[in-house]
Amino acid sequence: MALAQVERVRRMLADRRPEITVEVVPLTTSGDRWQGSLSELGGKGAFTKEVDQALLDGRADLAVHCVKDVPGDRPAPAGTVFAAYLARDDVRDCLVDPAGRRVDDLPAGTRVGTSAVRRIAQLALHWPHLTPVPIRGNANSRLARLDAGEYDVLLLAVSGLHRIGMPERITQAIDVDTFVPAVGSGTLVLQCRQDDDAALEVAAALADRRTGLETEAERTMLHILQGSCSSPIGGHARTEPDGRISLRARVISLDGKTVLDAHEWATDPVVLGTSVAASLLRQGAREILG
Repeated sequence: MALAQVERVRRMLADRRPEITVEVVPLTTSGDRWQGSLSELGGKGAFTKEVDQALLDGRADLAVHCVKDVPGDRPAPAGTVFAAYLARDDVRDCLVDPAGRRVDDLPAGTRVGTSAVRRIAQLALHWPHLTPVPIRGNANSRLARLDAGEYDVLLLAVSGLHRIGMPERITQAIDVDTFVPAVGSGTLVLQCRQDDDAALEVAAALADRRTGLETEAERTMLHILQGSCSSPIGGHARTEPDGRISLRARVISLDGKTVLDAHEWATDPVVLGTSVAASLLRQGAREILG
């Protein structure tokens, strides 16, 4: 997945800045190597800390991240900056079922491969008869384990399956009002050193303003809630025809019995994210999130 994302950026740069020579610097992170719970490894930062260090050491000039893998409870490491958000892909979660069933048709006890607490909580809310079973690894390895019979179905990101060239594995994309996406779903961000003017200029050539505003609203909300990989939080911002940004957010207890929803509109993404977070906190989000 990571190499596919880097290749996408390489192609974009070849198209828009053909005079630049791009060298890919592959890195394996502790999050890639670890097969247990991410919370035991320090959360989503397990996917980014080695990349952060490569930037600071000068081994790399530009990093590509999935925004949903970037910790929302702390800013970019000192000396670096998130320089550009690429145009957003499909934000939805999807069901992958070799038998071709839709999620409403799955029988009680169906083993659903997922380790995301946001997905687990929303499964408990909408389909409590299904059984989430922990799974780690990249999308390819998860699909292989599904095909080997370790799970009956999987929940994955639509954008991820498109990025690895396997959209045909999508059985059903689940609408965002039923299954509120993760903050930053479908979005790639470019990170570089904050004093590297050349890298900042290159990143700017790929930036999508609309995606940047929507992502800022979502991540502001997540930061105020101090959300992490162990937080059952969903958030989805989108730009309306009148130019305002809407942000729908949901905090759910893991048993699906307590659901907090907030949906607001504003023109300023920071104001919007702050207001939605405040609404969730007034409803009791802190008690759910701990």
